[in-house]
Amino acid sequence: MALDLTPETVLPVDAYRAALVARVHEPEWGGPCVAAVRDGLVVDLTDHVPTVAELMEREDAEDVVRRAPGGRTWRLAELLDATAAGRRDLPHLLAPIDLQVIKAAGVTFARSLLERVIEERTGGDPAQATRVREAVVRAVGGTVDRIRPGSAEAEKAKELLIAEGLWSQYLEVGIGPDPEVFTKAPVLSAVGTGADVGVLASSGWNNPEPEAVLVVDSRGRVRGATLGNDVNLRDVEGRSALLLPRAKDNNASCAVGPFVRLLDGEFDLDAVRGLDIELLVRGPEGYELRGRSTMREISRDVLELVAATHGAHHQHPDGFVLFTGTLFAPTEDRHAPGAGFTHARGDIVRISSPRLGALVNTVATSEDATPWTFGLRALMRNLAARGLL
Repeated sequence: MALDLTPETVLPVDAYRAALVARVHEPEWGGPCVAAVRDGLVVDLTDHVPTVAELMEREDAEDVVRRAPGGRTWRLAELLDATAAGRRDLPHLLAPIDLQVIKAAGVTFARSLLERVIEERTGGDPAQATRVREAVVRAVGGTVDRIRPGSAEAEKAKELLIAEGLWSQYLEVGIGPDPEVFTKAPVLSAVGTGADVGVLASSGWNNPEPEAVLVVDSRGRVRGATLGNDVNLRDVEGRSALLLPRAKDNNASCAVGPFVRLLDGEFDLDAVRGLDIELLVRGPEGYELRGRSTMREISRDVLELVAATHGAHHQHPDGFVLFTGTLFAPTEDRHAPGAGFTHARGDIVRISSPRLGALVNTVATSEDATPWTFGLRALMRNLAARGLL
């Protein structure tokens, strides 16, 4: 199926007011360019800031994105055409982050919390999910979602669930004092809109995770936001939480984009806290799945998640991006009764939010997706050769 990538389908509805940051691969230069999206054009800013991480450190980042004179310009429509067609010989869009560490918070919504408990109780077997889901919901549904993590009420609920034999490591991070924060993917490994996203060929139970992603500087200040797909292998993580790296970190398993929207007077942290995120999965066989996640139902404030990631206990000199978790956990059967949802090769996944645009990707296996070859050494060599370091 063809990807629907046009300025009208990927830009925020109020793009004319937004300070949007992109990254473009320019084949003539053999590497990436930091760029701004302005009135249908994408303007190269690499002479001002060689990396997005450096841009996020600048106090005048918004002014640079909105008004700094640029070098080369590209038409956004042409970049999107090349990106959708997989034309890597032409200028095309990349994930709009670079040197930032890619972190993720898990179990931050009550509904997905229960699904993690179900994964654990089934040992990653989707055939057991319906039975276990009914038992877990009978025991804890309708109560966990009203508990503030780390509160005295949460501690009391923990004692009750332990007594009932229902306590789980997922409940610990869902309602306990400390959130789950893990490293999702290596620096520079994220794919952008239009690229393939990967699931392991051996996985038989997996799903997309549509999330708001915070872009944070080295001082722990949230400077912008974007969309992300924290691709998850439910069968792998369900076998053991210690397999989280295998469930989460594989080739092309982290998608970010389409652009970073800088925080400003029109789009602030409260706007992030109010984001609605839509998911649409279209399969090659005509299958369709829709889902929705709203940041208004998150159990921990975004600044609490940032504080758990960065501070005196852990520094990030190049900044970081933070997936904030998802309310979405698909339970509908797809391939067989009782088997739940899992991806098929060729699925098109569209994650969108009116104020952040749309991140669109095609599902492939991690083994068949384009190998990740452009790492830190390649970036440093490229920037040095272009006289940008």
